[in-house]
Amino acid sequence: MPSTRRRSFLASTAAVAAGAALFGWRRVGALAAEIAAFAKGPPMPDLPIRSLTPHVAYIESPDGFPTPENQGMMANITFVFGAKGVVVVDSGGSVQIGEMAIRQLRTMTDKPVVGVINTHYHGDHWLGNHAFAEAYGAELPMYAHPDCRVAMEGAEGAYWLSSMLTWTRQATAGTRIVAPNRSLVHGDTLSLGDVTLRIHHYGKAHTPCDLSVEVVEDGVMCVGDVLMDRRIANIEDGSYLGSFETMDKLIANSQTKIWLPGHGVPGPGVMAWQRELFEGIYQSCVTAVEAGNPLEEAKALALKDPRVASRAAETRGWDSNIGKYVSLAYLEAEQANF
Repeated sequence: MPSTRRRSFLASTAAVAAGAALFGWRRVGALAAEIAAFAKGPPMPDLPIRSLTPHVAYIESPDGFPTPENQGMMANITFVFGAKGVVVVDSGGSVQIGEMAIRQLRTMTDKPVVGVINTHYHGDHWLGNHAFAEAYGAELPMYAHPDCRVAMEGAEGAYWLSSMLTWTRQATAGTRIVAPNRSLVHGDTLSLGDVTLRIHHYGKAHTPCDLSVEVVEDGVMCVGDVLMDRRIANIEDGSYLGSFETMDKLIANSQTKIWLPGHGVPGPGVMAWQRELFEGIYQSCVTAVEAGNPLEEAKALALKDPRVASRAAETRGWDSNIGKYVSLAYLEAEQANF
């Protein structure tokens, strides 16, 4: 909370105490409610929960980047239903978004949430943990890769908490960091009785510690941001080559029929859409590096590649991001060629 807002908040709190002494608590109840609303951002409007398969439903995020208008709702939230309860894969970007997800979940089932899995440390996927801890208790099992947990508890978590406030103009106010309390690594499984969740981790892809969550019985792979649909997956913390390796191993080591990304619409074609785009960008940079051509030439080659050019019109944030992602590919291609 900025210092001016903090001073106003403290002054208002003092006013409540003074009012209580003079007029009694009934008459200051409305003022107390106003202060609580001031200290916490507005509720997130409900978005529909959609069934995907017999054991999987999700809330689709319609927006690509956090804004005041979307209140930070930029990542899909997934629910896996089993005999023992519900596991949530990625909880959203604020306590308000998490609360909305819980409301929508309760329209579909009265089964309790028995676990939350965070696919990686970018805050749009896990700051909603706060709401689930409030609703289901601080001991609710929350899982992430061990390195991811360290990042969430440290500078990465603080960065995302602060940034979401800035990007949304305080719409996420009231959110606090609730980092996962348990670890998952490659090969681990969680059982909901009639449903098995299998964990995949193949090294650095979107980040160094991405978890993909396979819903075995339904042939669904929750891939977090390893794959995206109609959006370029941010590679600043990751690797093109690592992403290709992860994609290959996800295909080889699962019977996935539906890829459920962190951003965009799930379906059987999500893997091909993302892979072809990445290959067009990265291979253009490899060609430029091997020829001794500069970054500008690599970008020109990439934009001419049909695998890249065909994505321009349908990809969110294309104009403001394609240059950065070519630059990152060029740097990685240089390092690989060294």
